[in-house]
Amino acid sequence: MAKAWSLLLLLFILVFGAFVEGSHGSKLSQNYYKSTCPQVLSIVKAKTESTLKKKPRMGASLLRLHFHDCFVNGCDGSILLDDNSTFIGEKTALANNNSARGFELVDDIKAEVEKTCPGVVSCADILAIAARDSTVVLGGPSWKVKLGRRDSITASRADANKFIPAPSFTLSALKSNFHAQGLSLKDLVALSGAHTIGLARCTTFRAHIYNDSNIDPSFAKSLQHKCPRNGKDNIHRRLDLRTPITFDNFYFRNLLKKKGLLRSDQELFNDKSADSLVKKYAADSSKFFKQFTKSMIKMSDIKPLTGNSGQIRINCRKVN
Repeated sequence: MAKAWSLLLLLFILVFGAFVEGSHGSKLSQNYYKSTCPQVLSIVKAKTESTLKKKPRMGASLLRLHFHDCFVNGCDGSILLDDNSTFIGEKTALANNNSARGFELVDDIKAEVEKTCPGVVSCADILAIAARDSTVVLGGPSWKVKLGRRDSITASRADANKFIPAPSFTLSALKSNFHAQGLSLKDLVALSGAHTIGLARCTTFRAHIYNDSNIDPSFAKSLQHKCPRNGKDNIHRRLDLRTPITFDNFYFRNLLKKKGLLRSDQELFNDKSADSLVKKYAADSSKFFKQFTKSMIKMSDIKPLTGNSGQIRINCRKVN
């Protein structure tokens, strides 16, 4: 009997140990490619830096790609997939169509990584690293990127339309949207601060400048000259009036003056629950940077594919 119990205990230890090891192996890690592709961070950094020196706006594009990727069924590189015979992908979703950029740069980075480490680094991880590097190049904070994501084998335009927050959202809708991703109000406000860089199309802010009252009248009028009620949909304006290619806290300072370009931006400072956070980040960029890094790490950890799920795409645009 004692021998039987000993065998049972040994079996339990072996099974539990294998489970723990498997679970640990599925987690994201800063050192995931330490032995399989130690050069990946330097490759992504070099390519991102050289591109942003010529085209600084691309930094906002890469950051946005990562954000939109993570909000649609997790950070799995699905936003990079072209349509095929089995699915309509995310590139033509309302938030991405004629708007999402940076796909060619991701292709270039992936090609460089493949030369050094073929079939090892996922497109999802490349997006996560490039988003961090873009933020740093444009003057923002750095953080340790956790790695080990695998790439999805499908994408969904319907899911992108459902989960990516719209520029017309109220604060209540934004909070619900972020909560569904496991993100707090603090995360919502800090991550929205990424709008300190980049541009937005007329279609995204037209309703705000013509219909809303929580906007500086002179600011609205200046935008109406560029963005009429009808037509000129693709006219672009800066999300941050003062420093559109510098990652700083001017986005929050603009909100205090009711000069948020999008309705969803100004909703963060509109006599509601987010006001105190906006004031804090407007007054102290270091506090914004500290929370932004925490929130980026948290967002980048949304439902990653790990272990045997998904695949490592060779070409980020199509399933192997």
